[in-house]
Amino acid sequence: QEQLMESGGRSVQPGESLRLSCVASGNAANMLFMGWYRQAPGKQREMVAEITDSGISKYGDSVQGRFTISRDNAKNTVYLEMNSLKPEDTGVYLCNARSGGGRHFWGQGTQVTVSS
Repeated sequence: QEQLMESGGRSVQPGESLRLSCVASGNAANMLFMGWYRQAPGKQREMVAEITDSGISKYGDSVQGRFTISRDNAKNTVYLEMNSLKPEDTGVYLCNARSGGGRHFWGQGTQVTVSS
């Protein structure tokens, strides 16, 4: 059974930092790509950051320079370090794992709320 389990989401104030974690298990483990997507109310799901198993990463334009994605292959875990959080970063953050052939797995998501 494939599974992605996210954690770390909570409510924070603008300017604060937060770290999300996602542990992959079953068929979702050891995938070439792991990443984070964001789903905000009334908006399309957007790619936040993605990283390959060799550490090559890419970021969405809105988070470039503020967020950092990392990965521990031995632990099948991907992290998202989020700094200088803004209200527009609010949303459900979903962990994604996919193969080079395009097979996707999704987590249930963790809520991040940035509000003063």
